[in-house]
Amino acid sequence: MIWATDAALALLLGGALGTGVWALFMLTPRWSAPSLARRIAPYLRDITGPAGTTAWTGVADPGAAIAGGFRALWAAAQRRLAAVLGGNEGIARRLAQAGRPVDVGAFRGQQLAATLVGLVAGGLAVIVVALGGSLSAPSFALPLVCAAAGAIGADLLLTARARSRMARVAEELPTVLEFLALCLAAGEGIFDSIGRVAALGSGELTAELRSVVLDVRTGSTLPDALVAMARRLPVPALGRAVEHVVAAIERGSPLAQTLQAQAADAREEAKRGLIEQAGRKEILMLLPLVFGLLPLSVLFAVFPGIVMLRLGFG
Repeated sequence: MIWATDAALALLLGGALGTGVWALFMLTPRWSAPSLARRIAPYLRDITGPAGTTAWTGVADPGAAIAGGFRALWAAAQRRLAAVLGGNEGIARRLAQAGRPVDVGAFRGQQLAATLVGLVAGGLAVIVVALGGSLSAPSFALPLVCAAAGAIGADLLLTARARSRMARVAEELPTVLEFLALCLAAGEGIFDSIGRVAALGSGELTAELRSVVLDVRTGSTLPDALVAMARRLPVPALGRAVEHVVAAIERGSPLAQTLQAQAADAREEAKRGLIEQAGRKEILMLLPLVFGLLPLSVLFAVFPGIVMLRLGFG
């Protein structure tokens, strides 16, 4: 397919030339002095903002206009991607679980960037295939496949980060509960104990406790802040601990014994989880043994005999 090879080569060279010219143009220094209208605009009320602080020169900046157009196109593409994929509530929940700012628009922008990178990579792959002379009809689907892989990969990466953070929270929970019980046994109140743990700790759970302290200091009640934290972090042990703490606060029950019991339960659950994980890993460890080492051992044992039989020495 000579025409496809020529078209791919022309597209590649033309794109490289255009990118280089654009980069050189952007690096060119601007030696022009500000215009007279721009210099006197801040002193004229009728062409400035209502407060007299923002000047309008009447001359549109081409660079700003182009940047504004790109931003509008980018925002429209984000909205279209969000409408196609949907699930903004799930994205917000996973962002909170991953410890990132709950900004669905920013994540959609990152997902759109990953989609465009995949689309460009797929287009470059098609060009390489065309230059190699092996272009076929399925090759034209590479840009779409790579674009979909970029969008799905960004979503899967967010899910993996959320799961990893939830696992770290579950690991830190027993230690934090024991520290809170120790502070309560020493005579501090529940809010002061949470503040002390949040100030001294450096893990994921202590970061969430700092958010709880901030919520309480900005007007929220402690039970509401703890319940909101448990909703953000769907860890079963943490949810049970928060329920017991809230119930103890409302009923006036001793909190130190409650937290110690919850810490013990969290440690037992962590042990069960480790045992289950070890069982799964044990099964996975058998896979290379059964499908790799065992066939290789049989091959080493049988192959010399087969060679000897073929040579007629048997």
